[in-house]
Amino acid sequence: MFADRLETQPFSRNMIGIFAELVRGTGNLRAADVGCGPGHLTAMLHDLGLDAFGLDLSPAMVDHARRVHPALQFDEARMEALPVEDGALGGVLAHYSMIHTPPGELPALLAEQARVLAPGGLLLASFFATDGPEPVRFDHKVTPAYSWPADRFAELLALAGLVPFARLLHDPASERGFLDAHLLARLR
Repeated sequence: MFADRLETQPFSRNMIGIFAELVRGTGNLRAADVGCGPGHLTAMLHDLGLDAFGLDLSPAMVDHARRVHPALQFDEARMEALPVEDGALGGVLAHYSMIHTPPGELPALLAEQARVLAPGGLLLASFFATDGPEPVRFDHKVTPAYSWPADRFAELLALAGLVPFARLLHDPASERGFLDAHLLARLR
């Protein structure tokens, strides 16, 4: 369902390219695609020169990703307990993988992603954004999801020890009416 989705999403595709370039610049090429789904973005990160691996909660998604991308590593994992050593990664990609996380649980997920980053490591978080002051719960195909004010999300990144330094907000490609948001942050 999502394997070719970036072909029609130039903003997402280019933000991932910028992320990969900056991760390469850290010298630590190891990167996790957290919530990797079918593994297409893990493969993209690999093609962009990163030592990328994918993690997903769904055994079916991990099995699919392994079949489609047999040369890459995919494992089952929960975002709140990543099977990665402290400070091991140059980058973490969280491409719409936290949208189902209730607002009260998001700070812990961001802290966990910061935990696995090496100093200077990068996190690219992509999510649905809203212009309002509070997260908005909405029905999604899988389970309820949330859109976030970009400033509030950036504050949560800062509380997790990350320094947001770039953001891209753009009109959605869907009928939902939320903005698409991409925040890039660096571990202090």
